[in-house]
Amino acid sequence: MAGARLRTLNDVYRFLLKPRWILSHVFVLVCVVAFVNLGLWQLRRLDERQAANAAVRAGEAAPAEPITDLVPAGPDATPADVDAVQYRTTTVTGTYRPDQQVLVRNRSNGGAPGSWVLTPLVQDDGTAVVVNRGWVPYSYTPEGPWADFDPPPGTVTVTGMVRSPQVRSTGLVGGPKDPDQGVLRALARADVGRLQQQLDERLYPLYVDLRTQEPAQPGQLPTPVPEPELGDGPHFSYAMQWFTFATLTVIVYPLVLRRAARRRQQGEPPDDDGAVVEPGAEPVSAAPPSS
Repeated sequence: MAGARLRTLNDVYRFLLKPRWILSHVFVLVCVVAFVNLGLWQLRRLDERQAANAAVRAGEAAPAEPITDLVPAGPDATPADVDAVQYRTTTVTGTYRPDQQVLVRNRSNGGAPGSWVLTPLVQDDGTAVVVNRGWVPYSYTPEGPWADFDPPPGTVTVTGMVRSPQVRSTGLVGGPKDPDQGVLRALARADVGRLQQQLDERLYPLYVDLRTQEPAQPGQLPTPVPEPELGDGPHFSYAMQWFTFATLTVIVYPLVLRRAARRRQQGEPPDDDGAVVEPGAEPVSAAPPSS
């Protein structure tokens, strides 16, 4: 009895071995695997975000130190040296070089388009630190004039957050690329290495997001960039969405197969080939007979 029932089930679901249905199975399997992997990727992004937030909090909690103490290697510092002190608060004293400052395009402030203003600050020993003095509106173009946000003359002391320089990704989509040659007035990113090419002073391989400055900026611009956001972002909710898609696919697809099998059992037109094939019988067309 059980064997006969098993044979009946095999006959009912034998259509699932047709090429068209096999392709359907493979497609659904690929979708489930992709959904799960996308969910796991979002969880990894969440872990990275939380680790970065922890680094920011630790850096902000540490006392401010002069840049010469924080990065004793100066312009010879390695990327690892800079990464070790990223997000630390530092102080830099020197004289601005507004004639060598550049804009960093496509930076927003509360949704408004604009640019960052990067200005070298030359210390007494002749080395320089790039200071991100803040954001200016999109109306200020690389051609200038920039007199509205000139830095204060003379010796200034900047307090700000150490940041690693921004470099172009090596992936297939690395973002816009700055010309390798020539003197640029605008950059695609805070690329300290590219700025070094057009500057006589040796630069520390980092930049500092300005927080306070003594003496203060004479005008309202630039607007200091906000501190890094410390929220977890949408990564967890995105991961749950991908896992939900995978779960629904696993639940719904067998129901679709069961419905197709029932249609065949009941002699209804199947969804795959328009014919009903009963065990041991010739195919019967699902179309109505012609008169």
